Order: sequence, then structure tokens, then C-alpha cells
Amino acid sequence: MVLRTVFLSAAVCLLTACSSNTLTNLVKPYRIDVRQGNAITQEMLSQLSPGMSREQVRFVMGSPLLVDVFHADRWDYVYQHSVGYAEPERRKVALFFANDKLLRVEGDVVAGAGEVPIAPRVIDITGPAATPASAKP
Repeated sequence: MVLRTVFLSAAVCLLTACSSNTLTNLVKPYRIDVRQGNAITQEMLSQLSPGMSREQVRFVMGSPLLVDVFHADRWDYVYQHSVGYAEPERRKVALFFANDKLLRVEGDVVAGAGEVPIAPRVIDITGPAATPASAKP
């Protein structure tokens, strides 16, 4: 009797594996949110103005994702945010320079409905703090 139950259970499991509407089609594994590239917001782009130097642009936008040696006067910023199984959100911006001054901005960035605010992060790379001369014995 027990052997018969085990055999029937194994047969049912094998037959359901061949069907098109299996449990694996109904239950999908969890996918984490993935952010790639430079976070680009409309606020960042609104701070740009023609005539800004490369250093000023880098301060506002951050380092570009792509600086091409064949197009030295073009910086490309690309951002992609994938949330689970939804279609990923993509943003692309190209900045063009002439004589090391910002000439124009091209891209497809618009203000998002629920943009996540970006918290600035400061990393101190100066090394350990020196002991003041007055504190030494």
C-alpha cells in the first residue's frame, strides 16, 4: 500500500513537470532592484548652463560614464533602474563641449513622478588625522 502511494506520488510529480502550466510558471523568484550608471535627475540638468567649464559640469553631474577618445568634446551619462520584472527605466544624456566650455545638452531625461532623492556621500581620503603639536608630550 505504501509503495503504491509513493509510486503514484512520483508519477504525478513527473507528469506535472511536463505540463505547460506548472508551479514554476506561477511562482517567480525574487529579483532585486538594480541601479546602474550615473543617477541623472532633472534637478541636476537644470543646474547646467552653456559656458560652464568641465570642472563645473563634473561637480554638478559627477564623472561621466563614457568619455570617448575619438570624441573628446562629448561626455555621456547613462542610467538604468530595473525593478523586479518590470521594464527597466533608462535615461541617457550627452553633454557637448567646445573650447572646454559646455555647448549643449542632449538627452531623454524628464522629471520623474516618484524620483528617489539622492543623498550626497562624502568620503575622506586624506588619511588619519595628525596629532596637534600642542598635544604631543
